[in-house]
Amino acid sequence: MENIVALSLVAVYSAMGVYTIAFILFTFDLAKRSEARPAPAVAAVDADASAQQAGGVATAVRATTTTTDAPPSGATRYQRAAFALAILGWVLHFGATVLRGVAAERVPWANMFEFGLTATAMGMGVFLLAQFWKDLRFLGAYITGFTLLSLGIVTVNFYVDVVPTPPALQSAWLVIHVLVATLATAFFAIGAGLSVMQLLRTRREVRKAEGLRFLDTLPGSTTLESLAYRVNVVGFVFWTFTLIAGAIWAERAWGRYWGWDTKEVWTFIIWTLFAGYIHARATRGWRGDRSAWLAIIGFSAVIFNYTVVNIAFKGLHSYSGL
Repeated sequence: MENIVALSLVAVYSAMGVYTIAFILFTFDLAKRSEARPAPAVAAVDADASAQQAGGVATAVRATTTTTDAPPSGATRYQRAAFALAILGWVLHFGATVLRGVAAERVPWANMFEFGLTATAMGMGVFLLAQFWKDLRFLGAYITGFTLLSLGIVTVNFYVDVVPTPPALQSAWLVIHVLVATLATAFFAIGAGLSVMQLLRTRREVRKAEGLRFLDTLPGSTTLESLAYRVNVVGFVFWTFTLIAGAIWAERAWGRYWGWDTKEVWTFIIWTLFAGYIHARATRGWRGDRSAWLAIIGFSAVIFNYTVVNIAFKGLHSYSGL
């Protein structure tokens, strides 16, 4: 078992090394886009001038709109190399997660280290698979950077040896409840990244971020907001199931569905934040910055729940292993 645990750690460190190179190349890609893309102010002026010469105000409006909502440009060699390395890093990352589970002879998410290891692998996997849906490679620097930082923190600060599973966790609900929670976290992470890009893109469109020229190669702020909303809705569905499965598991383990344990309360707070986000955007007209900030706050609550709640608060869910 010790050899398998050691091999898992080697795979984790190897994945972190590959992710580091991928992050650097994704950053180079953004820098290259900044050099190649014209400033939006110049593009807008040129579009207006051409439209006015054509003799149509409506044409000017359409030209300006097209400029500010431009789709991503073609992938650079940096982006292609970075994406290939992200796939390699994920293979090593996934292998490390599987090896940890083999060494523990159970699913690899019974403590904070294992959950962090699995959740980051899940997040990177969802990002890679999402490319079959939409081209989100412009989030590469965010995803690889976040994954690298998270792996560094959980490996240095939250690492624990393989230990027997506590009695309350010896249940099939450990597989169901936590697996769905990691999926929800992965979608929320991508949704938060899209919301951050939306905020930056909005400021670029109104000429408040003249130095971030790579933003001109991204989809428009409206498109980014729509993508973030779709991703967060999927995450919300998974989180709803997480809340329900947790209540059922609590009844099986402790004889009650709800007990106002700190972890239970924060799980419900997160659900409320994203429910409010979806409701406000769909029925109250909360669009633009307000929608983006609410999604970011929701994901921040997920991070708070994983870190501060697990470490600083004691309760029936104190399974950090620290």
